[in-house]
Amino acid sequence: MAASPGLGRPVENFTLPGGVLDGDDTFVRREYRLDERRGHPLVLAFYPGDDTSVCTKQLCSYSSGLETFTDLGAEVWGISPQDIDSHEAFARKYGLRIPLLADTERTVAKAFGIAAPGIGLRRAVFLIAPDGTLHWKHVALLGATFQPVETLARELTALKA
Repeated sequence: MAASPGLGRPVENFTLPGGVLDGDDTFVRREYRLDERRGHPLVLAFYPGDDTSVCTKQLCSYSSGLETFTDLGAEVWGISPQDIDSHEAFARKYGLRIPLLADTERTVAKAFGIAAPGIGLRRAVFLIAPDGTLHWKHVALLGATFQPVETLARELTALKA
């Protein structure tokens, strides 16, 4: 397993397919590039699987707390190994308002050092600073819990200090 990017170090650019529900309940599919968020903070929320217990709680929490993130100038991207069709069904079932990206080959998970045999990837959150460096990260050992919106908001606020 590769090591995750170091704090304060540049995060290598990546592109993944994904989609997000828009205001008209249309699932808009497109390519997401890390460098398109340059100049703005980004939360990368890696999760093992669509429509599973803890993952559902985590992404519903981030989706319902979306204004907290947007008020801090940040966007949240959920990333897992499932394909875009699975992401669309998951987003529709729970009304998720954050982009869900498909890392089906786990290339991005491997680059972040969180690919795990059997489960695909470890639950992890990485906060990317506006300059493209890694500001903060949390990689779960077991993945039975997730980082709450309040913790992520505190770390995002620290970026502005």
